[in-house]
Amino acid sequence: MSFGDPNNPYGQQQGQQPGYGYPQQQGQQPGYGYPQAPPVQQPYGAGGYPGATMEMPGGVKAARVMLWILGILQALMAVLAIVAGGWIADQMASSGELSGSDGEDVASVMTGVMVVVGIIALAFGVWAIVTAAKIRSGGNGLRISGIVYGSLVTAGSVVNLISANVFALISLVMGVLIIVFLAKSDGAAWFKRNTPQY
Repeated sequence: MSFGDPNNPYGQQQGQQPGYGYPQQQGQQPGYGYPQAPPVQQPYGAGGYPGATMEMPGGVKAARVMLWILGILQALMAVLAIVAGGWIADQMASSGELSGSDGEDVASVMTGVMVVVGIIALAFGVWAIVTAAKIRSGGNGLRISGIVYGSLVTAGSVVNLISANVFALISLVMGVLIIVFLAKSDGAAWFKRNTPQY
């Protein structure tokens, strides 16, 4: 069995252990004899440059799910408010309790109020859905949009809690969690990963 030219400094010499002449430590892998440095955590993804593949942090994923839930529920409530406005107007007109032009005016005002409330709720629902859908692409503007949305949901929930609406507690918790998850440092790194750093 031949090990190559014994005069070649780059070939493996007979009887030489791998490790290039350095004593091998207990439990150390064979190599250059130097301990390996721990892996460096890159704030902008693999490779340490913007645009690199980076996994979405768990908090951002949770905020995204909560945005989807709140947006879909608000859109459904908006459609129900618009339909309820029309139904209330029909019921008031057919009941005959309010007769003449006064009854029609009250019915028109009720319908208008319900439709306006429905349109505002639909706009908020679409805002949450669009923000949730675009979170994967990143961008600090989406982070700010999510934080502002969470703040408005939190403020609205506090007002509803004052009026003894117990269900507002759920939206209050979700609004606060959206703010916290999107404001954390790993969330900030996720949204700023495509932003050039100078």
